[in-house]
Amino acid sequence: MPLTSIITVNFHQAAVTIALLESISRSYRAEDVELILVDNGAAQDQAGLFDPYFKNIKYIRSVENLGFAGGNNLGIRQAKGDYIFLLNNDTEIPAGCLETMQAELAANEKIGLLSPLLLYFDQKDLVQYAGFTPLNYFTGRNAYIGQFERDHGQFGQSYSTAFCHGAAVMCRRQDLLNAGLMDENYFLYYEELDWCEKFKRIGKEIWFTGKTHVYHKESVSVGKESPLKVYFMTRNRMLFIRKNTGWITTVLFSLYFCFIACPKAVLTYLASGKRNLARQVFSGLWWNFTHKKHSKNLGITLFR
Repeated sequence: MPLTSIITVNFHQAAVTIALLESISRSYRAEDVELILVDNGAAQDQAGLFDPYFKNIKYIRSVENLGFAGGNNLGIRQAKGDYIFLLNNDTEIPAGCLETMQAELAANEKIGLLSPLLLYFDQKDLVQYAGFTPLNYFTGRNAYIGQFERDHGQFGQSYSTAFCHGAAVMCRRQDLLNAGLMDENYFLYYEELDWCEKFKRIGKEIWFTGKTHVYHKESVSVGKESPLKVYFMTRNRMLFIRKNTGWITTVLFSLYFCFIACPKAVLTYLASGKRNLARQVFSGLWWNFTHKKHSKNLGITLFR
């Protein structure tokens, strides 16, 4: 089997990350994969905590919390695999997952990024992700395909989709070199959508496969409606449009977002007594008026 580099980012969730390592070790030996664990915002070296659960872990400690994009980029720079598999630490994988995804990529050169079927960990017959609908660039909205449907094998095929899912996504090493790293300006949320746009710009397509699956413990890291999530979802929704559309679309989106979507969200939070969340909407919006849309130069000097 061609070497796959599995990259996962831990942020103060050792038990969750260990569960992922255990699921990988049930199906793969250390010789089969390169497992890179980025310990984000780690006050001390914790390599010894994770080593017993998978041999030959490449442990990378970052004292600074680099966010989802920055943490994965740190791991990508150290990866040597022919395939790169970004895998959330709050996931668990079944046997045959890597081989199936590799086979899909090998069979279709057009595929740039590939995500598997995501099932909710607590309800393993319930679908979270079977692809995304196209984005409406004037509202910044799209939808999951298949979310909350019972899994009866209806998504057991592969097909092109609008976006991958950052919880589990694989690509070829060479395509990554051509497309570039994730934009670390996002820090959290929307970075995988922006990454998809980078792959599209080099002529690659985004695909989904239901021939394998990953179990996802949704919202373990941040919470379903935390201030952190509200802030970055607001901020990055606008940043994504600013970066990936022309000025006419950006202006029309901004009018909708500033005068309809955000006021509606603020009023909803205030009505339910969540003033802290309402403040985060304003903060996320304001960030876009005080920061440039362009990411810092992230040239890839990896695979050394």
